[in-house]
Amino acid sequence: MRGFKCFPSVLQDVPNPYTIPDLRDEVTLARYPFLPQAKSWIAEMASTHQIDIDELLDGSMMERSRIRARSRLIDSVDSKDGVEVASIGDIHTVEGRLLEAFSFYYARLVVGASEDERLISRWAQAEAERAQHILVKDNAIDTIANTYISQIECDEKGIWKIGLSDFIELCTGITGSRWRLPNCVVKDGWVTLHDEGDKYSSRAKVARLLRERMKEEIKQDALEKMAKMDESLLIRLSEPVGMIRGLVASRTAETIALIGAGEEDWPPCMRKAVSELAEGVNVNHFGRVFLASMSRCIGLPVETTVDFFRPAPDFSEGTTTYQVNHLYEREYTPSGCSKLKVNHNCAVRTGDDRLCDQPWMDHPLKYIRAKQRRRKKQGSMEINVVTPKAGDA
Repeated sequence: MRGFKCFPSVLQDVPNPYTIPDLRDEVTLARYPFLPQAKSWIAEMASTHQIDIDELLDGSMMERSRIRARSRLIDSVDSKDGVEVASIGDIHTVEGRLLEAFSFYYARLVVGASEDERLISRWAQAEAERAQHILVKDNAIDTIANTYISQIECDEKGIWKIGLSDFIELCTGITGSRWRLPNCVVKDGWVTLHDEGDKYSSRAKVARLLRERMKEEIKQDALEKMAKMDESLLIRLSEPVGMIRGLVASRTAETIALIGAGEEDWPPCMRKAVSELAEGVNVNHFGRVFLASMSRCIGLPVETTVDFFRPAPDFSEGTTTYQVNHLYEREYTPSGCSKLKVNHNCAVRTGDDRLCDQPWMDHPLKYIRAKQRRRKKQGSMEINVVTPKAGDA
């Protein structure tokens, strides 16, 4: 089912340009502080305004940047459209540019200090979505496209073309038939990105493809910073890290609470899929189909099943509802334990769950039935203990 399809986001094999375009416009650098061209500019600003790590973490000058950073982090958990596009300050002023650039740097420090790769991925996704929304209307899109993509060009009518190898690598993380190569116009090693209305204009398609590359760049940069964190820095960032972790935990609990009754009987593989989606993890195609088919078998309504997928990075209300309805109508049966293990959707190892370790346990539905029988048996035993025999009254 194409609506559930997703692929690994690692894009390290995408051919990078041998040289990146020169970019000195400070407004553009402030809008996209993760650009490779922004590093030297931010270092120069830090030197000019005497912003060191102590100032960034605790100084009065950077207080508004820390507030903006917290807003960026909250948006990465709460917002469906990524980090809020509007900034607190005007980036056409020095103060506004400082605010945007260093709020991004502070937010990156916080997610790095969390030492949580899922949180880092979620934040990178949100920042890349923010950039995508701006790029659709930004005159700098040509420079940024040539920063990240080795073969890309735009004609006088505003129609973009991208090299075949770039397109193949970048489109794999995007759902929808328009991103499948057989449905594209390919000629002489180039893919033409034709206009399909405002939402899928040629320019909007370029911005969407760029989002994939930007997301991976932001994520990898944060992971590198995480690896270099020392104990003292982790301690100093414990308060904002606790804030964002608490927010993620509360949102996860809200999603899992959608079903309430019967949750105690869910197998670990189902809990894993629900929990990962709630945390913004791009669960693979097999895992999504499994979760939807399990939901059908245990009698969850379509609306609840659709809600499970709502926090996913590539969620589409219409597409997901259509695919879930299709799965329910065709009465899909969830896969067994062996296939779950092969497709990396099993949540346990030997010893983690005694019920899963039983030799006869080869399907998640058996897990649910076993849990229900065990609970019913325990309930009967409790009734026999507390119910008085005839004549005892």
